[in-house]
Amino acid sequence: MTRNDLLSYLNDYLMVSKYRDYAPNGLQVEGTAQIKKIVTGVTASQALIDAAIAEKADALFVHHGYFWKGEPQQIIGMKQRRIKALLLNDINLMGYHLPLDGHPEVGNNIQLGEKLGLENIRCVEGVEQDLIWQGETSKLVSATEFSTLLSNVLQREPMHMGDDSKLISKVAWCTGGAQDYLDVAVGLGMDAFISGEVSERTYHNAIEQDVHYFAAGHHATERYGIEALGNHLQEKFGLEHQFIDINNPV
Repeated sequence: MTRNDLLSYLNDYLMVSKYRDYAPNGLQVEGTAQIKKIVTGVTASQALIDAAIAEKADALFVHHGYFWKGEPQQIIGMKQRRIKALLLNDINLMGYHLPLDGHPEVGNNIQLGEKLGLENIRCVEGVEQDLIWQGETSKLVSATEFSTLLSNVLQREPMHMGDDSKLISKVAWCTGGAQDYLDVAVGLGMDAFISGEVSERTYHNAIEQDVHYFAAGHHATERYGIEALGNHLQEKFGLEHQFIDINNPV
């Protein structure tokens, strides 16, 4: 299919205009006009670009692309090498950030909730651009049991803060770097909040507000949305799709 037709579809499907974002959503580096094979991955690192080149991809879809607000505007050094590799190989780079966090079908948040087997998964509407989600465990579980669940699903051990004796049922989460939404979870009456990252202040906030906080990894919590998007495009348009997970322990 053509690049423009694909971009037009994704602009509507991912509801791009709904979000106030920190980077452009959609086409970030222009490549070939015809797209048959796509590669998806979390971050447009050099390693992922090299893998997309090896796969002879026409387009690379990522959650973390380029041209973030506040970053240097010059295309030099690492940024130059990355963009040069894309251009020399005629590969389109398409980045979707907040629209891929909040989407109700292929979004990072709903995908994480489903992977964890949570029940009654839903968006907390009207709060932080609908990026905070909530659900419940099927039964009361301990912090240790919930940590084990996260470890098994994400293949990395989360950092836990909170009172081990307090059981968990009601859970809120926001993937990536959303540790400061912990206060929103407290206001919702949640037992626990999951995000990807943690700050020094997060520990005190969790302890003093008597809520569990699980820092489960920025990369680990955001692997599933971009892969689900690629699978969706494969099923809908018959595009060849390969998800490539470049390991990142952060």
